Amino acid sequence: MTGANGDADGVARAPWIPGPRRSADDHADLTADPTVDPAKAPEAFEARELPEGPAVEAEPAEPDVPQLTHRVLKSLLGAWALSACSAGETKAVEDHLTECAPCAEEALRLRDAVALLHEDRDLDLDPLLRSRVLENCLGRRPARVPVPEWVTPYDAETARLDALLRDIGESEWHAPVRLKWFEDEHIVRRKTTVAGVIGHLLAVDGLVTSALGIKDPLGAGVPELSPTERTEAFWSALDRPPNRALRGPWRDQSHALIRTVSFAGRGVGDLTVTYKDFALPLRDSLLERAFECWVHADDIANAVAYPYAPPSGAHLHGMIDLAVRLLPAALAGRRRSGLAAPARRLVAAGAPGRSLHLEVEGAGGGHWYIALDSPAAIASPDRAVAQVAMDGVEFCQLVAGHISPEEAAAGQDGDREAIRDVLSAAASLSRL
Repeated sequence: MTGANGDADGVARAPWIPGPRRSADDHADLTADPTVDPAKAPEAFEARELPEGPAVEAEPAEPDVPQLTHRVLKSLLGAWALSACSAGETKAVEDHLTECAPCAEEALRLRDAVALLHEDRDLDLDPLLRSRVLENCLGRRPARVPVPEWVTPYDAETARLDALLRDIGESEWHAPVRLKWFEDEHIVRRKTTVAGVIGHLLAVDGLVTSALGIKDPLGAGVPELSPTERTEAFWSALDRPPNRALRGPWRDQSHALIRTVSFAGRGVGDLTVTYKDFALPLRDSLLERAFECWVHADDIANAVAYPYAPPSGAHLHGMIDLAVRLLPAALAGRRRSGLAAPARRLVAAGAPGRSLHLEVEGAGGGHWYIALDSPAAIASPDRAVAQVAMDGVEFCQLVAGHISPEEAAAGQDGDREAIRDVLSAAASLSRL
């Protein structure tokens, strides 16, 4: 049996580690005569003719290797990795590394650390690295129970908000936040804190968890309440001002909601979620909760001066589509309350009627046609009487009640009455 270095004595030694590059003493001019002083005899350094005959390669002189203790040699490892040792010290260190395994391991670590100090090396990670790793992992081992596609906007927005909450400090949880929504034809404001906003999201998400049989954050036996009433009830039940302790229950509830829906299987998306005054299928309800999570995350970000981007284009498109689908019913409700002009003509269910062309620009944009005369009418491009062009984020700000209908439209053409009624109906979708 031989050792690690081919030794016949059977004793394994640490592998020999070559030096990183020539040491400092190796950079001298080896062609000069060391016995001649260049200042006194410059002619000695003039070009000389080499004698004829076969060239004989001179062997380099062996460096003078000092006798150093283990402690001193260990202290020289950093200088050795940086090629800052003399030739003799380098030879002494490298001889020692073949005999001392702990020092050899330390030398390898130092060599790797020095490699990171290279000036031309870019230490920034590839921005696409995360997506490539995730794609590779999912491709090799798909999720046993995948999250339904219609749940991903809620999953993404709750994760983004949670990342924001992890970054803020203790005092910022009490930063003032002024919530806004459109009510009684004007914008209403309600003052709370960052923690109060999380309490609001926790309470209203409880409408969805209750429909799924998950524990309601307001407790058992709570009567049917609207989102605003649930929020006020939750805030009133707290024995102290809301603080960062609400982050855990809110995040646990969102995880439980996503997990339950993922395991429920087909058909769960059609489950009805009641908001007291109206109801939505579960798939639309989670899209609405994703929208509100983003809107209030943006409120929090503005309060603590935190950069926060809109949702991805695909998710934003889904949120806009949901709002557009709710607009005909909202418009009809405003007509019944005398807040919108009456329908020009009666349209049978399923028949084409007057419509408004909504053109949304930017990420998540697209073209929608909104029925004007009846929620049951079919919106038809051939019957369009007006057109409105808006940015996608601006439209969402209108639906959230953060801007008034008068401030919203970037471009308008056609029936002014229809445009005013549709924009006001969009703002009326907002609430606390």
